[in-house]
Amino acid sequence: MTTYILRRLLWVLPSLFVVFTLTFVLVHATPGSPWDESDKPLPAAVKESLAHQYHLDDPLPKQYFDYLANVLRGDFGPSYRSVERSVSEIIGATLPVSAQLGLASMLFAVVVGVPLGALAAVKHNTWIDYVSSLVTVTGLATPPFVRVSLLIVFFSLALGWLPTGGWEGIFDVRAIIPILAIGLGPAAILARYTRSSLLEVNGQDFIRTARAKGLTETAVVVRHALKNALIPVVTVAGVTLANVITGAFFVERIYSVPGIGRQFVDSVSGRDYPLLLGIVLVFALLISLVNLLVDLSYGFLDPRIRYR
Repeated sequence: MTTYILRRLLWVLPSLFVVFTLTFVLVHATPGSPWDESDKPLPAAVKESLAHQYHLDDPLPKQYFDYLANVLRGDFGPSYRSVERSVSEIIGATLPVSAQLGLASMLFAVVVGVPLGALAAVKHNTWIDYVSSLVTVTGLATPPFVRVSLLIVFFSLALGWLPTGGWEGIFDVRAIIPILAIGLGPAAILARYTRSSLLEVNGQDFIRTARAKGLTETAVVVRHALKNALIPVVTVAGVTLANVITGAFFVERIYSVPGIGRQFVDSVSGRDYPLLLGIVLVFALLISLVNLLVDLSYGFLDPRIRYR
C-alpha cells in the first residue's frame, strides 16, 4: 500500500508539469495584454513600461523557465490586477472559502443523491422511481449558473427568504443558495449511478442468498447490496468533484462569494497570467489528490481489492 501511494504521488509531479506547460502556452497565445481592459485606456508608453516591469517583453522561453523556477520555489509571483497582494496571498485568502463551499456542496450531494438513488432502485418502476428520475434529469440538464440564478429569483426576490448575494461563512444563511446551486448537479449524478449500480447488484446471487436466509429488505440493501454498489458511485464522486470546482466558478461570481473560483473568472477576463496559472496548478493538485483518495477507498468498500 505504501509503495502504491508513493508511486501515485510521484506521478502527480509530471501531471502538474504538463498542466503548467499547457496553461502557460495558452494564456500567452491569447491576443492582447493584461492592461488592455483597463477602466481608462493606458498610453502605449505606460503599457511598455508595465510589460518591462513584469518581464513580459522577455522572450517567451525565458518567461517560461523563469516562472517555472519561481513556482518550484513556491513563488507564484505578483498579481497584475491586485498589485498590493501576491498570487500566493490571494490563493491563501480565497481557497479556504471555496474549500468550505465545495465540501458542503459535496456533502449535500452525497446525503441527497445516494439515498435518492437507492430509494429509486428499491422502488423500481413505481411512482417514486419516476419522480426520482424527473428530479435527477432536471438537475443534470440545468447548468450551475442557471440554477443559482433561478434560486436567487425564487428564494431572494420572490419569497424574500434569503439575501441575493454575499458570504459570511458556511453556517450563515447566505451559504444556502450557492450550496444548493453547486450541489444539485452532483446529487443528480450520484442518484443516477446509485440507482443503476444498485439495480445491477440486486440481481446477483449473494443478494438472493441473503433474502433466502430471511433477512429483512432493509438489512439486505444496507448491509449487503449498497456497500457493493457504492464502488462505481465513489468513482463518479471523484470525477464529479471537478464539476463542483468548475461549477463554483460562475456561482461564486454571480452570488458574490469571495472564493478562488471568482478569482479564476476575474483572472481570465483580466488576463492576470500569474493568478490564472497559480489557480490552475492548485486545482490540478487538488484533483490529483482526490483521485488518489478515491482509488484508496476501493479497498475499504471491497476487501477483495488490494494494492501491491
